[in-house]
Amino acid sequence: MLLALGINHNTAPVDIRERVAFAPDRVAEALQAMCDALSIEEAAVLSTCNRTELYTWGEIHSADVLRWLGEFHELSHSALEPYHYALSNAQAIEHMMRVAAGLDSLVLGEPQILGQMKSAYSDATDAGTVGRGLHYSFQQIFNVAKRVRSETEIGANPVSVAFAAVSLAQQIFSDLKEDTALLIGAGETIELVARHLHNNGIKHLIVANRTLERAQLLTDELNGEAILLSDIPEQLPRADIVISSTASQLPLLGKGAVEAALKKRKHKPMFMVDIAVPRDIETQVDELDDVYLYTVDDLRAVIDESRKSREEAAKKAELIVAEGVAQYQAEMRALEAVSTIKAYRQQAEHLRDKELDKALRALESGADAAQTMTQLARALTNKLIHSPTTKLKQASADGRAEVIDISQELLGIDLSKEPSKPH
Repeated sequence: MLLALGINHNTAPVDIRERVAFAPDRVAEALQAMCDALSIEEAAVLSTCNRTELYTWGEIHSADVLRWLGEFHELSHSALEPYHYALSNAQAIEHMMRVAAGLDSLVLGEPQILGQMKSAYSDATDAGTVGRGLHYSFQQIFNVAKRVRSETEIGANPVSVAFAAVSLAQQIFSDLKEDTALLIGAGETIELVARHLHNNGIKHLIVANRTLERAQLLTDELNGEAILLSDIPEQLPRADIVISSTASQLPLLGKGAVEAALKKRKHKPMFMVDIAVPRDIETQVDELDDVYLYTVDDLRAVIDESRKSREEAAKKAELIVAEGVAQYQAEMRALEAVSTIKAYRQQAEHLRDKELDKALRALESGADAAQTMTQLARALTNKLIHSPTTKLKQASADGRAEVIDISQELLGIDLSKEPSKPH
């Protein structure tokens, strides 16, 4: 059974989402812990700024998965229960396909989520928690997402969270050519933010990151300045715009540091967008008079403006997802028969080998070849049809006509075409 359990931007506010986010360096540990605690062999974790989702394969109840999620993050069941969703089998694969295709994103059609889904699969594979079930499911998900990207316009000119953050900055600062932006982090989202700011003529760009080399790769290309996270307090007074998106589990900017920066700026306003989940900027910063602090949830209005242009493409994408779900269900039903077919074939081959061995021994002892072959054919036929014949007779005696009908279909028997017996 495929299970998808999660909490996302549609079901929970950011203060809940950040409490169930998985740090990248703890994903492998979490996967092993989940499999051990729930007695399953297959699991994967998708953790982004907008969602945390757990995917499992096996016989497991969603309540047990939710309980484990709470225990891992030291949260009570009551704290998570109102905000979660749990889907199984066809509904689970449909949801996962929609997520990978960008149909369930805050930004309709945003492309980053497919890469994040692929990373979730890769991380689980590396952790040894992907077996046949999840492997097959993820491959079908990726195939559908690829079709959506290639056959629809849903990804054309998408408004990303990064673009929305810069658009909001432009609404507050009419001319970015006079401003300095401090970007915290150097991942994909911050790279997009940096490029949008650069394209809009930002006067100066500072990128702070845990490793200087990573920040320099970005700033060298965009003619910016790279600093370490530890340098932020010193450089913060220079920043008119602060946009942060890291994987830190603890806030990087506190109220005290921002307050000190504002004094040095003589209370010149600062615009801040915290895209990270968990948040990088303490919520108390919003209490300061000269700070405009926004979270990822506050970007909805900007994003919704562009949503209409992609809704037609989304309708076509939903049809592709529906086709993908139907194909997945059909193939899963076929896979369910594999073990039965394998066992039936092994049983038939065992009977064949046993009767063939008898025939070969008879031939070696000088028995007539024609008679031996006739006996082989008769014995093998009788043994192959013995069990089905016995079961059919019993079903007929019990009045189970449906078993007779199914058997005729399985055995390829059409009584209307049976040759008539000679008189």
